[in-house]
Amino acid sequence: MSKNRYPRLLGFLPLLGMMLMLGGCKWTLLDPKGQVGLDERNLIITATLLMLLVVIPVIVMTFAFAWKYRASNTNATYAPKWSHSTKIEIAVWLVPILIIIALGYVTYKSTHALDPYRPLESDVKPINIEVVALDWKWLFIYPDQGIATVNQIRFPEHTPLNFKITSDAVMNSFFIPALGGQIYAMAGMQTKLHLIANQKAEMEGISANYSGAGFTGMKFKAISTSQEDFDAWVAEVKAAPKQLDQAEYEALAKPSQNNPVALYSSYTPDLFQKIVDKYEGMKPGAPVKHEKKEVAAVEGTDMSSHSAAGAEE
Repeated sequence: MSKNRYPRLLGFLPLLGMMLMLGGCKWTLLDPKGQVGLDERNLIITATLLMLLVVIPVIVMTFAFAWKYRASNTNATYAPKWSHSTKIEIAVWLVPILIIIALGYVTYKSTHALDPYRPLESDVKPINIEVVALDWKWLFIYPDQGIATVNQIRFPEHTPLNFKITSDAVMNSFFIPALGGQIYAMAGMQTKLHLIANQKAEMEGISANYSGAGFTGMKFKAISTSQEDFDAWVAEVKAAPKQLDQAEYEALAKPSQNNPVALYSSYTPDLFQKIVDKYEGMKPGAPVKHEKKEVAAVEGTDMSSHSAAGAEE
């Protein structure tokens, strides 16, 4: 092997390194466990294929032209005064325009179909879960079951999940990649997300928004089970010794990292709404009444009219 080939081989080392690192990545978004995630995966693939209709021909023609019109090819057409072709003009304008129209149609249709505030159609009664982002853990409240958990949620497969989301700390982002969707959690505001699991699975939930020192450990388990197993789990949580009273919540809300799963057999009534209401005086445009340096309470903010808030970018 000649010496001048070594620099060329060395040029492939960064590519090899990238391939090794990508080999450790999970394909969660392309292997969804829920209908919303499946629809989002199909949207990603469809949009990518439409854009490749332009990208692939351009790449192919770049190499083809470079080879055909290389200096050593004396048989190639030489036209130094050529400056215009109607056929080429039509092709380079018409094809991208058609692709943009197709992408626009797909985007419009999917934006409404995958609206995170849009309830999922199902004959099965949904599970309501209230989510509170804390530093640096997730609190989940089941209002219909009267229980609460930290860093773990369970729910039956094929059952719609209605999430109401807020924060009692900095702005965060609630995301279960295998189920699809991602939406922000903001103090004093309430966002919504609707998901469903198509099968039994143990999935990872994460914070998708940097929120400080404990951000990397702000993860939780999302477990879809059979209805029977879910009912048994609810009974287990109701028998748990811990109760999420106000004092326990205040201790939980203090910054902490890598919290273990915690189960609470009960919680303070209307805890989620009280957390939202804590920040009422900070709401822009709200009537604020100052009496002895205290801010009078006003009704909390519901973000349901802002369906784009926290949507997948």
